[in-house]
Amino acid sequence: MVRKTSEAATTAGSWQWTRTAATQRNLLDAAAGVFVDHGFTDASISDIVSRAGSSVGSLYHHFGGKTELFLALWDDYQNEHERLVAAAVAKARNAGESDPLALFNVGSRSYFDYTWKHRELERVFIEGDTPPGFEVLRRERGREWVRQNSVLLGTSDDTLGRLTVAVITDMITVAGHEVALSASKKAADDVVNAAAVLVARLVP
Repeated sequence: MVRKTSEAATTAGSWQWTRTAATQRNLLDAAAGVFVDHGFTDASISDIVSRAGSSVGSLYHHFGGKTELFLALWDDYQNEHERLVAAAVAKARNAGESDPLALFNVGSRSYFDYTWKHRELERVFIEGDTPPGFEVLRRERGREWVRQNSVLLGTSDDTLGRLTVAVITDMITVAGHEVALSASKKAADDVVNAAAVLVARLVP
């Protein structure tokens, strides 16, 4: 009997977690659409919860408010970027690629592809209408990205090596912004190809 109760509790807990995750996902997706349409400042919580089919209380319960929801959306967006880049690099490695620059370019192209696919949301993050705390979060992500790129490229840990990776990372970030702002896929592809040329010139 105790075992049955435990199994029931586990099932109920799994259901509750799934329901919570689905609610959060719906709110994030709805927020993305509203922020794209109106920007952060003019976006209303009522519009977000209406689009999500949720409630104001649910939004505050899961995220705390509009600012926290925006920051959570940015974090979710970056996490998916990182997941896809890591998967692309791993796939190339498994196929036998070992050259650091080639692997970096594979990861960069995955990054650019996702940026182009979600260019409207990317524009929300780069056009300045963002809440307090966003730039801190962006800088923290940037430092972590520099660290990851340093490992991938295998650069030296001296001043020149660290600065080179920082410059390359900033260049890819700016190129990503240009991809999001491109008027056509061809224009975006031109940015991607130019970025690869510049990276090749900087990598020792």
